[in-house]
Amino acid sequence: MEASQQKGTIDRRTFVKLSLAGGAGLLTAGSGALFGAESSLSTSMNSIFKLGGDLPVNRLGFGAMRLTGENIWGWPPDRANALKVLRRAVELGVNLIDTADAYGPEVSELLIAEALHPYPAGLVIATKGGLTRPGPGEWEPNGRPDYLKGCVEKSLKRLRLERIDLYQLHTVDPKVPMEESLGALKEMQAAGKIRHVGLSNVSPEKIVRARKVLPIVSVQNRYNIGDRKSEKALIYCEKEELGFMPWFPIGGGGGLKSGAALDAIAKTHSASVYQLAIAWLLQRSPVMLPIPGTSKIVHLEENVAAAKLKLTPEEWKTIDGLAG
Repeated sequence: MEASQQKGTIDRRTFVKLSLAGGAGLLTAGSGALFGAESSLSTSMNSIFKLGGDLPVNRLGFGAMRLTGENIWGWPPDRANALKVLRRAVELGVNLIDTADAYGPEVSELLIAEALHPYPAGLVIATKGGLTRPGPGEWEPNGRPDYLKGCVEKSLKRLRLERIDLYQLHTVDPKVPMEESLGALKEMQAAGKIRHVGLSNVSPEKIVRARKVLPIVSVQNRYNIGDRKSEKALIYCEKEELGFMPWFPIGGGGGLKSGAALDAIAKTHSASVYQLAIAWLLQRSPVMLPIPGTSKIVHLEENVAAAKLKLTPEEWKTIDGLAG
């Protein structure tokens, strides 16, 4: 039964339970099963995206940054819970987990390996390198080739992998030519230690430059209902069929600003505004790969349940008009 048919008869918690009842099938069902065929945006709703044309992932992934301690620093206060969240994500059908060596630092990668290794078939772990952490709340770029090669080697060891499916340059270091940083990743790719390479926090112009050095399969930029400064990068990714992984997809630490329009649509679907934000992203583009993160199982389940929401064209346009 569609959420629109259930309005007025179930509450948000019941909707989540019903949506999750099918387990992994929630994320792997076809677009018609998830969102219906009547929407003019249904072409965006294929539930599978192939990174690099050969690495299939379910379009709703999981971001593992928030599994660490406060300020993305150190171990989480409840390590057992963090492991449970990761395992539950996989149980729900998530097969794209995004992390970085800077999360913790190192903690997020170590937790992933502890929770999930040996990894189930088809699980794609995407990590990043190129940002250092001098202290809590501090992030400093380091794009030196030798440093990046060392980052790849250390991530392989922490994640207990022989090859990383998707390795992303976390940011472009203004002190190092981009071509040199990417040249190091190209060498690691040639050595069989990286399958695909992605970028993070880049403009379309930098994507073009990067693709002159080596193939790029994805871009990870900040993007959500209220922050669309990376709209041009998303449009470029659509044109070139590159995966676009929006970080802070539901607003990040500042949260998502609610309002009468969002609240009304959420009430119609017995959902939260955060679930609407995820549903809107999935319908925004066929290359969109949201990676909402959380340290709570209940929020994880709500996020995954958002893949079940079907926004009407009118609802989608209303939300689309709320750009900050």
